[in-house]
Amino acid sequence: MNEIIKNIIVVDDDGTLEGTFTSEIFPNDETQEMTVYIRNKSLMDYAEKCINHFNSMPDDMIDEICRRIIKNLQFIGADFELSEFENVRDILNYCWFTSMTVDVPEDDGISYIIEGEGEWGEVVGFVIKNGSISYVGDDYYN
Repeated sequence: MNEIIKNIIVVDDDGTLEGTFTSEIFPNDETQEMTVYIRNKSLMDYAEKCINHFNSMPDDMIDEICRRIIKNLQFIGADFELSEFENVRDILNYCWFTSMTVDVPEDDGISYIIEGEGEWGEVVGFVIKNGSISYVGDDYYN
């Protein structure tokens, strides 16, 4: 029985699965539960590896994601006032992450997309490729 991913259902005809997992690091606005989308059932073990990577992300990686969220927010010129932060992680008081997307890996490394929203009304997320930060911002599907 799967202990990491719960409430697994098939969401479309191509076999994409949806489930939930507990986020150990990044806060959510109401719960620690996040949705995970998995391309097909054969990727369940890989999806668990991605979740474990996400939940054990090193401090320097979390801080870098936070710095890039702040930088992107300034770049897009959002009509949103940022207060003075004592710590870069204070940005997490203004945004939250709700889902992980796991697709067929391009290589042997861990890769996934995290998506959420900011109080400034824009999508915010980041992409991990080969276990490293590949992108942080608002338009990572293009």
